[in-house]
Amino acid sequence: MNNKLMEFLVSLRDDAVEWCRGRNWWVRLPLLLFFVYVLARHLSDPLYTSILSPLNLGIHELGHLIFSFTGEVLMVVGGTLLQLTIPILAIFNFRRQNDFFAMALSFGWLSTNLFSVATYVADSRKLELPLVTLFGGDNVIHDWEYLLFKMNLLVYDQLIAGIFRAFGVISMLICFLAGVWLLWQMFYSRNKDQPRQTL
Repeated sequence: MNNKLMEFLVSLRDDAVEWCRGRNWWVRLPLLLFFVYVLARHLSDPLYTSILSPLNLGIHELGHLIFSFTGEVLMVVGGTLLQLTIPILAIFNFRRQNDFFAMALSFGWLSTNLFSVATYVADSRKLELPLVTLFGGDNVIHDWEYLLFKMNLLVYDQLIAGIFRAFGVISMLICFLAGVWLLWQMFYSRNKDQPRQTL
C-alpha cells in the first residue's frame, strides 16, 4: 500500500479515536440499529422504501431540475447523479467537521440511495413503478429505460440493478463496521483519563 495512503489512514484513525474520547455511545446506537433494520428490509423486499425515501426522491428530482438546461441526456442522468453525489458530499463535509459517526451514517444514507437506484434500474423493461415529475404533463420519462435504451443496454437492466444493489450492501457494511468501531471507541474511553462529557 502506498506510504502516503497508509499515513492518511493512520492519521484518520488517530483523529477518530481522539474524537470518540468521552462521547456518549448509547445515544448513537439507535441510529446504527436503524440502518441495520433498513438493510434487512432492502434485502428482503426490493421495493422497500425507508423513511429517507422522500428526501432521496426530492434530491433526485432536484437533480433533474438543476441539469434541465444541459440537454435531455444530462437532465435524465442528473436525477441519479445528484441523488448519489449529495451523500458523498456529506461524508466529506462531516470529515471537515470531524464528526466521524455522521460520516459513518452518511455511508448508510448513500446505501439507501443505491438501493433506490437499483429498484429504478430493475424496472427499466417492466415499467411498473409509479413515476414522479416536477414538470407535469403526460410525457414522463423513465430515466433508466431511456438511458439503457440509448446505450443499447436495456437487456442488461437486471445485471446493472444487481451491481447497484451490491454497492448498496458494501456502503451499508462500511456504515456498520465504522459505526460499531466508533461506538466501541466511545464505550472503551468512557472511564479512561477522565473523559470529557459530551454528545
